[in-house]
Amino acid sequence: MRSSSGTARAGAVAAGLAAVLLALAGCGGGGGPVRGGTLRVAGSADVDHLDTAAVYTTWGGLLARQFARTLFGYRASNDFGEAVTVRPDVALEIPTARNGGLGRDGRTYTIRLRGGVLWNTSPPREVTAADFVRGIKRTCNPAAPAGGRAYYIETIAGMGRFCAGYARVDPGSAAAMARYQRTNDVPGLVAADAKTLVIKLNRPASDLVNLLALEFAAAAPAEYDRYIPDSPEFRRHTISDGPYQITSYTPGRRYVLERNPSWRAGSDPIRAQNPDRIEISLGHDSPDAVQGMLESGAADLPWDQPVPAAKIAKLRGDPDFAIMEGSALDPYLVFNTLSPNNGGALGRTEVRQAISYAVDKAAVVRIYGGPDIAEVLNQTIPPRSVGHQEFNLYPTPGDGGDPGRCRQMLARAGYPHGLTLTFPYRLDGNHRQVARSITHDLAACGITARLQPDTSGAFYGTTLVTPARARAGKWDIAVPGWVPDWYGNNGRTTIVPLFDGRHYGPNSSDYGGFDDPAVNRLIDHALNAPDVATASGYWAQADHRIMEDAAVVPLVNQRTPIFHSARVRNARYLPQYRAYDLNQVTFP
Repeated sequence: MRSSSGTARAGAVAAGLAAVLLALAGCGGGGGPVRGGTLRVAGSADVDHLDTAAVYTTWGGLLARQFARTLFGYRASNDFGEAVTVRPDVALEIPTARNGGLGRDGRTYTIRLRGGVLWNTSPPREVTAADFVRGIKRTCNPAAPAGGRAYYIETIAGMGRFCAGYARVDPGSAAAMARYQRTNDVPGLVAADAKTLVIKLNRPASDLVNLLALEFAAAAPAEYDRYIPDSPEFRRHTISDGPYQITSYTPGRRYVLERNPSWRAGSDPIRAQNPDRIEISLGHDSPDAVQGMLESGAADLPWDQPVPAAKIAKLRGDPDFAIMEGSALDPYLVFNTLSPNNGGALGRTEVRQAISYAVDKAAVVRIYGGPDIAEVLNQTIPPRSVGHQEFNLYPTPGDGGDPGRCRQMLARAGYPHGLTLTFPYRLDGNHRQVARSITHDLAACGITARLQPDTSGAFYGTTLVTPARARAGKWDIAVPGWVPDWYGNNGRTTIVPLFDGRHYGPNSSDYGGFDDPAVNRLIDHALNAPDVATASGYWAQADHRIMEDAAVVPLVNQRTPIFHSARVRNARYLPQYRAYDLNQVTFP
């Protein structure tokens, strides 16, 4: 799905995920649900972006879900099949040919909105189809564009031209951006009336409802035109149509959310409004510290920190602990192919292939808690996602790395004395340990990695997503994580955002600027495929080509250990966020 501190749904793949919970005892707890109280959430980093047009981390998406609504969405559940089933949110129903929502050409969708969905303005007013048009247009804003904007450019008629023009607008002028949006239409996005949105596609897209369930496609009120997207001014003036509203925000330190008085339970089929107040405290950079807060009752839910690996064995059988199945490229080593450092070495396939042999993936498995928590991954598309096929182009004994072969290949590539690489890493979770492990592996290959600590918010919000930094060689390698944006019919959720070089630019998740015309052609074939099975073959071919070019080094697919305090009841899971839904929690 999305960048992880670590991004539904249909048919065959979802069915294969039915047995998704390895342990889930006690998530509901005893006693009836009691609304009210304060939910305390503790973690490390601020969000990458607070603006729904740009947010693209698991914890950022979880926060956005509390105050921003989309046409379609997901209902949190400890039954995986239920949790990954796309459902109507602001839309009245899933559009089909039978209900008149899907045209005969398979490219025209008519989406009707439910009534009673209100902005928390003074006075409250209805959310309209025009608000969704504005929200989708904002994904291409030049100040903080969506990392997943390619989804909409590829799919919605006229979106590509609209976005190309928007990229030329002054990103420092809110007025110029608002003017461009008001005076330039997207032919495929039409607000037929206040409660009817018509979307026309470039090609049939069986996953359109999934695209419209992403935070990027959330409704945006007219007031957002006053601010530069995701600017400090914007962050102080978020408007809510969800169950909660942000009433206090101290950047990097704290969020306070309180009930939105304009929200109505009858108009929201997928959320609740159980706690009176949600307090999110940040700056807790140690997983052990957060775990201690949860066990002592000083906090109720984790934000972006995992259960410490050393604690997992002791927690097994604890009713407040669970291990959730996963399908993720998380973490993986990415190369900055645009870096001028070392004479542009990382832009050369043979250098990246050499480094692919250096990494001890078995050590990464141990860091995350062992083989029942993490499994070695050798492809970019993880197991249980469309297009996954088992292959390994860079095998090493026991998955432990082969520094000798790495040295030989580097020498043949013209680097007998190795390389010096700048390596930013995140402070939270297991990332410090992973960075140190990989640094050790590279040293055995003759490569010096200069570690630079970074927070997760800056890592995903600035460090990796600013093209000027990449081209200036401010970083060479990094270890992000990727969770598919949805499950089920999710073939494009890894390959497109991470490897379609045609969409590289600010906030792109193609962090290293990888661009291969052969991969791009396979993407187009997959998107034009007549069915999921045919598309799956093209996604698999693209994966193989990416690995031949060694664009990244996949490390592991990890399951998610998760823990909550003893007082939490009604903890319901959202797989795409790797978290419990904040609005569902009750207390004894």
